[in-house]
Amino acid sequence: MHSSALFLIEFGAVILGLGLLGRLAGRFQFSPIPLYLLAGLAFGEGGLLPLGASEEFVAIGAEIGVVLLLLMLGLEYSASDLVSNLKTQYPAGLVDATLNALPGAAMALLLGWGPVAAVVLAGVTWISSSGVIAKVLRDFGRLGNRETPVILSILVLEDLAMAVYLPIVTALLAGVGLAAGSVTLAIALGVAGLVLFVAVRFGRHISRFVSSDDPEKLLLVVLGLTLLVAGIAQQLQVSAAVGAFLVGIALTGSVAEGTHNLLSPLRDLFAAVFFVFFGLHTDPASIPPVLLPALALAIVTTCTKIATGYWAARRAGISVKGRWRAGGTLVARGEFSIVIAGLAVTAGIEPSLGPMATAYVLILVIIGPLTARYTEPLARRLIRPKPAAAPAADTDTPADTAPTEPKARETQRG
Repeated sequence: MHSSALFLIEFGAVILGLGLLGRLAGRFQFSPIPLYLLAGLAFGEGGLLPLGASEEFVAIGAEIGVVLLLLMLGLEYSASDLVSNLKTQYPAGLVDATLNALPGAAMALLLGWGPVAAVVLAGVTWISSSGVIAKVLRDFGRLGNRETPVILSILVLEDLAMAVYLPIVTALLAGVGLAAGSVTLAIALGVAGLVLFVAVRFGRHISRFVSSDDPEKLLLVVLGLTLLVAGIAQQLQVSAAVGAFLVGIALTGSVAEGTHNLLSPLRDLFAAVFFVFFGLHTDPASIPPVLLPALALAIVTTCTKIATGYWAARRAGISVKGRWRAGGTLVARGEFSIVIAGLAVTAGIEPSLGPMATAYVLILVIIGPLTARYTEPLARRLIRPKPAAAPAADTDTPADTAPTEPKARETQRG
């Protein structure tokens, strides 16, 4: 069969299957992310029906999906909101790094993998999946909730921390000297700081530059600018997700509203492709040998992420229900964890590290939407309030779902 015809058949079947899975998940009021991942396993290496002709296109679509998810997330908040929130939430970032990086490092040392592998696995267990969490927040209609700015602050702090962590890991894996590693780190920090400064200082000018009454022109300019900034950021050892997020917060007013409406269908399409792509590159046969340690690590870091979100939301004055929702939402790991593990696999540090990270992420990326939905009602059942306690702070009131500072943009909710 002609290669182009085979590509159309394969990719068309994948998209049709995703649509049917999404419809099934919607019928049961369940996030479709786990179904997308299982579909990727079925079509990936060692699966029931491996893809061939369309795999490269799916890989590119997955990268675009992550970029669009973070762009749309950035559109919900202004640059001033981001800066003020980061100033108030940086202690939560420190707690997050401590509680969630240490279990990964300890597991690597217990398995005898050495200090470099310990640093790598610490990053795998530390970083939540911005892509999965962005999708979950949207699917569950929580973008306007009071705890959502706390969640976003932790995610952004993690993404910005990657600008420091990734160059360090790269230098350790390559065995380069202190001087070369310091130069790489300085460049990464400088680029991240520059992009953030431009987004905060010149956001209005950027919005005027991309503004257009013609939807076609607005779509092309915003999409092109986002991909350009994301690509440059990644080339300079800064996360593409950080670049896309900062482009989103730089856009304001009617431009942000128009961009949101135009890009929503594209985001949904490519986000689904991203989750399928993750499953495509997971060989089911590599999972059983490392399943038990991966499961143990997943259980521990599920608890530590929930504790992180609960503590951060409590510190921000969120009600008890919002604290549990914040903790449960942060559980999922994904794209960053796989990138970190991939660096170690390429360097040949530890053969079992790749399958271990894959099994770990696969477990949490499936559990993540479940904890986001059920942590709060489960905690409510298990932890009964004392009869003398006033119930007002823990009931579902408009204040529990209304946005607080930093506010979600009114034009973006709905």
